[in-house]
Amino acid sequence: MSDALKPSGGLRQFLSIRRLATLAVVAAIGLAAFLYGIAEWSGAPAEGSYRLAKAERGEIIATVNATGTINPTTTVIVGSQLSGQVVQILADYNSEVKAEQVVARLNSDQIRARLDAARADLEQMRAQKLVQEGQIEKVKAETEKARAAQADVEAQVARNEALLGDAERIFQRQTELRSRGFAAEQTLDTARTTRDAQQAALNSARAQVNSAKAAISSLAADLRVAQGNLAAVTAQISQREAAVRQIQVDLRNTDIRSPVSGVVVQRNVELGQTVAASLQAPELFRIADDLRHMEISANIDETDVGRIKAGQRASFTVNAFPGRSFEGNVKQVRLGSQTVNNVVIYTTIISTENPRRELLPGMTANLRIETDRQDDAIRIPNAALRWRPPVDTPVAAAADPSAAGQRPVAGRGGATSAGARNITETIAAMKTELKLSAEQARAVDEAVADMRKSFMTAMAGEQDQNTRRERARALRKDLDDRIAGLLTDAQRPAFAAIRDRLADTGAAQTGRVFVLGPDRKPQGVTIRIGATDGAQTEVLSGLDVGREVIIGGGPPAGAAQRGPRFGF
Repeated sequence: MSDALKPSGGLRQFLSIRRLATLAVVAAIGLAAFLYGIAEWSGAPAEGSYRLAKAERGEIIATVNATGTINPTTTVIVGSQLSGQVVQILADYNSEVKAEQVVARLNSDQIRARLDAARADLEQMRAQKLVQEGQIEKVKAETEKARAAQADVEAQVARNEALLGDAERIFQRQTELRSRGFAAEQTLDTARTTRDAQQAALNSARAQVNSAKAAISSLAADLRVAQGNLAAVTAQISQREAAVRQIQVDLRNTDIRSPVSGVVVQRNVELGQTVAASLQAPELFRIADDLRHMEISANIDETDVGRIKAGQRASFTVNAFPGRSFEGNVKQVRLGSQTVNNVVIYTTIISTENPRRELLPGMTANLRIETDRQDDAIRIPNAALRWRPPVDTPVAAAADPSAAGQRPVAGRGGATSAGARNITETIAAMKTELKLSAEQARAVDEAVADMRKSFMTAMAGEQDQNTRRERARALRKDLDDRIAGLLTDAQRPAFAAIRDRLADTGAAQTGRVFVLGPDRKPQGVTIRIGATDGAQTEVLSGLDVGREVIIGGGPPAGAAQRGPRFGF
């Protein structure tokens, strides 16, 4: 090789260093593979293969997410009670109007003509009423005249009766004198004629009295007829007045007025348009009562509606203002349900303030309703509740019955009863919060085991649910009394508080997490859980603050059975 082709001293040094580096990398990879093979051969996970998180105190805010539509608190539809042509429009979109303000007018020519005709009919009936009233006065006057004539005739009757009596006495005297021969025959005849004439006059006067009475009766009948006609005319006047008032109402209704003070958010009428109100009132305007107070109509799934209560805080965003959050409160959960795509939903109303009128009707709100809030809760990541060890990974026995998964008390159908879950949670809370001694914990476990045996014996073959419930309640009371007898005077009040706190067995929820035991193997722990915010879950009992739980990692399935793996 020529000197020109030989590498220089610097280049040779560089190549030597490069070879040494390559050898070092190969050696490192080989050593790592060797150590990994030893670890897998031993079946023990390497330190740090489990991802752990501590149970710590912090804030838990449980929420329900939903979407809704922003609407004014009150939206009034303004229509027309009449059919007619629109001749004036006095309000437009976004116009602020006051109550009773005219926003549109209909043509009123025909209605005014009807009003004039109705008023003329009314005046005519009022004139007829005056005629009937005059007729009544005339009949009353004629009645008074007839009564005066009757009185005059009755006076004549009395006079004629007196004259007839006097003529009768004269005739009797003349008859007696004539029989004695002291009176002339002519004188007797004159006395007889006078008596007969007075009798005829009396009869005539009496006939005139009867005639006067008949005339008065006739006038009374005429008076009743005239009064009846007057009543009919009065009724017709009232009818005409009602017709006039109705037409006046129609005339006023040609002015379309706003019933409330607010803002026009929609206008559905044009100038010259003919509106028809034959079947239903046409919608001319939509007026929002007050845009400074808005409501959100949200659809809540039936799985979440049980957590929604009036007064809960809600926050929401709208696409019009990205990055901004608005506040509101749950006002009402409506009882009526709807089924959309086989999902039952309930309408929930959230009220919110809109002082600057930024939120507009119809906007879509993305809601987060705060259903529960715990400011100082023991919490763990939700990943701890989801993590389970591989089926072939050894799991250490728990230190307490609630964690070891004691055999549950089974009811009909093999389902774990709520009472059994409550007992398990109560015992777990006792051991965590009361700091039971080893002797007390052993005695409590024995009491629980004896209670469960008694329960299984008592429930064998029993089908009546009420009897089962009563026996379970009696056994639970005996268990509580027995446990209370094992506690000190200082522990008994705390036990009573735990029992009262966990009394609502129907609402109790349990979860299972895993911790690392002394042998670094996963150990199951049953805990009672509360609110969750989707990332963290509240721990009510069963886990102390600072305790580490497994949230991931661990050996893959089948790793404990594999032999050593060497090589690259």
